[in-house]
Amino acid sequence: MPFSNSLDIPTAGPNITSDNEDDDQVLNLGFRIPSDNSISLMRISVSSPRPSFASSPTSHLSALSSPASSNGYLSGAGFEPKKMRKSKRNNAWHRNKKMTIGLGALLGFFIVVNWWMLSRIQEPVRIRGDIEVKFLKGNGTTVFIKEELHKLGRGKKPQRTVYARLLSKAAHALAEGERKPEPKDLWLEPYARASSWTPCAHKRNWQRSAGGIGYIIVTANGGINQQRVAVCNAVAIARLLNATLVLPKFMYSSVWRDASQFGDIYQEDHFINYLKPDISIVKDLPKDLQSLDLEAIGSLVMDTDIVKEAKPSFYLKYILPILHLNRVVHFVGFGNRLASDPLPHQLQRLRCRCNFHALRFVPKIQEAGALLIQRIRQNAKGLGRLDNYLVGPFAHSMSKRQKVGAAKTSRYLALHLRFEIDMVAHSLCEFGGGEEEKKELEAYREVHFPALLELKKTKKFPSPTELKSEGLCPLMPEETVLMLAALGFNRRTHIYLAGAHIYGGSSRLAALTTLFPNLVTKENLLSAAEMQPFANYSSQLAALDFIVCSAADVFAMTDSGSQFSSLVAGYRIYYGGGKMPTIRPNKRRLADIFVKNNTIEWKVFETRVRKAVRQNKRVFSRPVGRSVYRYPRCRDCMCHAD
Repeated sequence: MPFSNSLDIPTAGPNITSDNEDDDQVLNLGFRIPSDNSISLMRISVSSPRPSFASSPTSHLSALSSPASSNGYLSGAGFEPKKMRKSKRNNAWHRNKKMTIGLGALLGFFIVVNWWMLSRIQEPVRIRGDIEVKFLKGNGTTVFIKEELHKLGRGKKPQRTVYARLLSKAAHALAEGERKPEPKDLWLEPYARASSWTPCAHKRNWQRSAGGIGYIIVTANGGINQQRVAVCNAVAIARLLNATLVLPKFMYSSVWRDASQFGDIYQEDHFINYLKPDISIVKDLPKDLQSLDLEAIGSLVMDTDIVKEAKPSFYLKYILPILHLNRVVHFVGFGNRLASDPLPHQLQRLRCRCNFHALRFVPKIQEAGALLIQRIRQNAKGLGRLDNYLVGPFAHSMSKRQKVGAAKTSRYLALHLRFEIDMVAHSLCEFGGGEEEKKELEAYREVHFPALLELKKTKKFPSPTELKSEGLCPLMPEETVLMLAALGFNRRTHIYLAGAHIYGGSSRLAALTTLFPNLVTKENLLSAAEMQPFANYSSQLAALDFIVCSAADVFAMTDSGSQFSSLVAGYRIYYGGGKMPTIRPNKRRLADIFVKNNTIEWKVFETRVRKAVRQNKRVFSRPVGRSVYRYPRCRDCMCHAD
């Protein structure tokens, strides 16, 4: 039941006026009390016990209402002296005064208790595990939906929205259907054949490479997702060239600002030992090679020196001779520089083996990830399908900490809202922020995307409207909340929001947090002390998001091209057994629906959105040329039961 901060307590009559007033005072009981100066007679409808001094069945109170005779006597009840009448009036006044004070005190008590209960209900803090879970601003709101939506478009930075009408309809639909069951297929994979694919990248049928040709050093750029892909590609190239891989290093990025190295995120010994049957891996370059000036001898290979999606023939033709000559090659800024196809079957399987088996997070990250999963599930009993793969031994310790007799595993939706400023600025789209937004994004491009600005001077780009219609713009938070509401998720759905640096801040999330109040982030689920080891390490924080999103009952992405979303979706396919659905919106189809936001009715909107999303939930094997990290359903990574 919704509550508001206002205390509208109904009363039985008019309000009580001041005790000092000379006029008759009006009580909530429905009668008046005369003042001492009043000589008027009164009729009181409330009966109370009084001593009987007349044998007549007519009550004393009714006798007071009879008119006086000319000689001062009262007819109908016998004679009463003036002093007695005054005394009785005073007694009645004092009795009613006490009753008024008592009722006032009781009313005040109820107001205080009611205020305390409402404040407890609306407090956006809940106990989960051993800490208080603080929800995002606005999550405590359960009634002022219209008021919150009306605030969209006010204040600083891009808060304006063109979807006020649809958001209002979504709020109404969610309020009406709060207790209705969600669609049956919402938390399920749509096709039974999804379970016919099983992991098998761990299987080997080749001999170990001695790595005697030379050493490959890789310094990967980007965030944790780009680095992960680079590491797996480097493993495949080391095997292709019969070289020894030096434990990968990560570049410090001015964008990510994270000094984390491989050993800060992944278990080094597990990585080396798991891949030992495939390639030779060492932690450091031999001392006799450490003193070489790699740039001077031509062993420094920049990312720009390698074509994107380079085929194995490129490395055999240009890199292998350098290894023969100098015994070492250093790839600097190495990223997505190995093609998905054509690639030999066993080499492709090695990439899958590295991604899904060899890269295991360090215990510090696993333990924090286990806490996040436990708390978002509200200490529910049982483990998820991917818990063991994601958090290792902490999955079992997490199970021991769970409450005895708890309910079965609580479901939650993980949402990757790819709406950070880098994505927004690079898209060249508009998001309703007007001139202020344009200036801010242009200033960001000047610093972080100067090449894009130079290209804009020489090449004509599509307009923001055209980009939107082609599905090339990231979904705004308002569009995301409309999609979730249309799919059938209700207000009770628990949502984990990956990432925290949404462009526009909390005001941009107002619609999401208002319509779906059970929304949390890692910052809400972990205490300050538990978050402290990860402070200023964006890659390690992203690893926590990776764990919680991969373990979720449903994972929803807003940008199907995001590296993070691709890796999470692939991980869920590989280990999910066909029971871990992922929502991939077709942004082009959604754009065609959203453009009618001022005229479309909610039922039609629901139908069209569900159709557009279901079409992207198809189960199919990896298309040629597509990433095995995102589409592992192929004979190189998984086995299929025909």
